[in-house]
Amino acid sequence: MQSHILSIILFTPLVGAILLMFVPKDNKDAIRWIANLFALGGLLVSLPLVPWFWAQRFEPGFKFMEGAPNNWIPSIGAGYVLGIDGISFLLIMLTTLLGWVSILSSWTAIENRVKEYYIWFLILQVGMLGVFMSLDFFLFFVFWEAMLVPMYLLIGIWGGPRKLYAAIKFFLYTLFGSVLMLLSVLFLYFYNFRQTGSYTFSIQALYRTAPHIFHDPAYGSTFAILLFLAFFLAFAIKVPMFPFHTWLPDAHVEAPTAGSVILAGVLLKMGTYGFVRFALPFFPDVVMHPKVRGWMIALSIIGIIYGALVSLMQKDMKKLVAYSSVSHLGFCTLGIFALNPAGLSGSVLQQINHGISTGALFLIVGILYERRHTREISEYGGISNVMPLYATITMIMFLSSMGLPLLNGFVGEFTILQGTFVENWRWAAWAVPGVILAAAYLLWLYQRVFFGTVTNPKNEKLHDLTPREVLTFVPLLIMAFWIGLYPKPFFQILQQPVNQLVLTVRPDYPGISSPVNASIPAAPAQAAALHPVTAETTKVAKP
Repeated sequence: MQSHILSIILFTPLVGAILLMFVPKDNKDAIRWIANLFALGGLLVSLPLVPWFWAQRFEPGFKFMEGAPNNWIPSIGAGYVLGIDGISFLLIMLTTLLGWVSILSSWTAIENRVKEYYIWFLILQVGMLGVFMSLDFFLFFVFWEAMLVPMYLLIGIWGGPRKLYAAIKFFLYTLFGSVLMLLSVLFLYFYNFRQTGSYTFSIQALYRTAPHIFHDPAYGSTFAILLFLAFFLAFAIKVPMFPFHTWLPDAHVEAPTAGSVILAGVLLKMGTYGFVRFALPFFPDVVMHPKVRGWMIALSIIGIIYGALVSLMQKDMKKLVAYSSVSHLGFCTLGIFALNPAGLSGSVLQQINHGISTGALFLIVGILYERRHTREISEYGGISNVMPLYATITMIMFLSSMGLPLLNGFVGEFTILQGTFVENWRWAAWAVPGVILAAAYLLWLYQRVFFGTVTNPKNEKLHDLTPREVLTFVPLLIMAFWIGLYPKPFFQILQQPVNQLVLTVRPDYPGISSPVNASIPAAPAQAAALHPVTAETTKVAKP
């Protein structure tokens, strides 16, 4: 099992989706039970990965690798190659957890076309897991694009009044970025052939050759920057960074509750994952270019402040949480482009935190919407009087989202600000108001919805959380307190890949030694020593 654990995790939801095809569509209870069992099964089969990965956490390179380069479609050099490091491990565990929570939360929310809903949700789960596991760019791109279709259908069929507008907008935005990324990947593919004489989409092979484009007399820095910008647009739209965020509020507001949970919890992390896995190691000299890095930092800070200010103005609870994602993910990109161990570790941990906290916030809004069919803040007041357990869980997750000490959000934000401060104290100073504004819009929302007396008669007979609804929050609450109280294991898991990534971009960074045969070359200048390539490549690599 250990040698094929990634394939087992990847295809468990797909088995559930195929099985559901043979269940009569009128048998809704059977469909729900099967979907939930396979979603839970996807989580359970991923749990053995935790102790196995923990035992190897300090070892360099990708772990649990299976498959071989060029073994899938040999004629074009595409292979079925899976492997993970500490960054993808945490994101895979987040995906299996939120996938189960999302499907469990859909039990009473979805009443029409139930069979199709659960099939597409399980297929979406496969696409998300594949993105985090793939070590072949062709395979990665297949999963990246395949994931669009289920999300488009989940919004377009089971969404709100403007569902088609939101679904098409989401699809077109993401597809535009994907096409640019595909063009850049094809260039890297042919450039790798020019350097090594072999056609391959192997990500590890591209790690060795892509950084040389910056110093190649045939292309130079301008061409490398253009390639980076193509990758940047694909991932910035997915995050989404300001000003590419306009699809997100529409998609969140119109999506069903479970769709919003998985969209915020996992899909947005594919943008930040893309930066860490591809944009930084492929173009280290571009990322360290003062103007490029300055623009990345500026867009991150604008996103932090803008998202928080717009959240303050919202009348719709779901839209408020959606814009808060723009602000919180601004912290994640800020940490990435701080380009030091603290910033990158904090960024990845904050991505996990955001999935936990914001996923819970969308569940919270969805529970009220199921009971009252409105998300208008003005419709509520004094909810804590009739739903005390719900109000308690909501307060904990609000405090988690705003970064209160002893909860997960604080650890991530503090580490990002620490890493940013080391690089430039002004960057950190500009980002800090985002923390204050987060407390403002979340506490103000809580005051208006939960405090005071019940003024609206429609709210007087609302029933508190059911056992099933409590079960969806339990794992999220456990993770929020665990990361907040004892984050050391998470930082240990991230230590090796983050240090290697920093060395890739900044080979002279003090205090980090480079292990040989790591998953990513230590730096372009050291690539020839760590990963022997052709004499032509070594020659081109010299400025």
